[in-house]
Amino acid sequence: MDNEIQLISDDDGLAVIGGAADVERFLAAEGLRSKDLGPQQLKFFSSAGAAFAQAGSELAADSGRWVKLTPKSARLVKKYGLRESSKTGLSTGVVKGRKGQVGGFVEFAKAPRSLLTNPAVLANAARIMTQVAMQQTMDEITDYLAVIDAKVDDVLRAQKDAVLARMIGVGFVIEEAMTVREMRGGGDEVSWSKVQAAPAAIAETQAYALRQLDAIAEKMEKHTKIGDLAEAARDAETAVGEWLAVLARCFQLQDAVAVLELDRVGDTSPDELSGHRLGLKAARRDRLEHISRSTEHLVARMNDAAGTANAKVLLHPSKSPAVVRSRNQVATGVHEFHVRLGIESGPRPSEVRRWVEAAAEARDKAIETGAKSLDTARSLGNETLDRAGSVTGRLSSGIAERTRRRRGAAEGRVDEG
Repeated sequence: MDNEIQLISDDDGLAVIGGAADVERFLAAEGLRSKDLGPQQLKFFSSAGAAFAQAGSELAADSGRWVKLTPKSARLVKKYGLRESSKTGLSTGVVKGRKGQVGGFVEFAKAPRSLLTNPAVLANAARIMTQVAMQQTMDEITDYLAVIDAKVDDVLRAQKDAVLARMIGVGFVIEEAMTVREMRGGGDEVSWSKVQAAPAAIAETQAYALRQLDAIAEKMEKHTKIGDLAEAARDAETAVGEWLAVLARCFQLQDAVAVLELDRVGDTSPDELSGHRLGLKAARRDRLEHISRSTEHLVARMNDAAGTANAKVLLHPSKSPAVVRSRNQVATGVHEFHVRLGIESGPRPSEVRRWVEAAAEARDKAIETGAKSLDTARSLGNETLDRAGSVTGRLSSGIAERTRRRRGAAEGRVDEG
């Protein structure tokens, strides 16, 4: 039916399926950025759309776009009231547009229960949604590594650990399997047999990189002298970027293996697909939390170092700003890394205090303190003088009174004589 699109959403993204013109009009009306699902994914969603035909809705699906879930797209899912499956967490629905209307789609028809109660359709739709989200992250990591011009292989080769050396070969094998998958439209047994042992090597490499970051944090924590802090911060500025690149590559390869693994389970054990997908997503969240804890601990130690440096900038006008600048470089790198992996992060650069600013601040405080001391001294002096004057006045009055009494008494005795 014209002017109709199918919406499928999970906690990672939103798929918009339908006629090319309808899909583009819907996305434009809602102001959403999207990526092409690709012919293989679209083919599956089109066949899954046959469930809608059972309810008299023939969905013309020659276009499919995927939207990364953001606060804006999440509000859209809520706006159209998609019906959620309790088993998979997948939400589905059909949005109808009025014929001849240029604006957005305004009429809504919920997906028929035939789709929501079909375990195979839901499980496979959820699998594809998860795979598309992971591939999106993989693409973002590729862009991240290109932007920072990180030579991950060079970092790995520089290490003597055999586990890190295996990482290069594992990456080649996984990339080959992903290329075959793209060409044939899905995974195959031969490719899976090559990559199924890869997760162990990737996990060991990830653990090694995290230990390196923890060691840098500990080094920053133990130094208190500005000279030592400046040297440690300078070393951290380069080393942290390299190990973040290794972690990004690990995460990218782990997502690639998960994509291939979901293909394998879907082909060999379709009844277990939903549970396996949820397990992979939970394991992925655990990895993100582990990485987040380590990188945030590192930034916290860099923040402490920057605070110490700022406090001593008067005594160390050249080394203190250097510590803060290194901290800002590390924090910015960690923030960019978090963004690419989907970790919520918002570090702000610390202000590098200039010596002149600190000196002016110290001068102003000294003047203010001196002025307050002078005012206090004046106040105390005046109060003392007032008290002295009062006492003197009382003493003078007393003496004068006693003198008058004595004179009066003397004069009285003379008169009597």
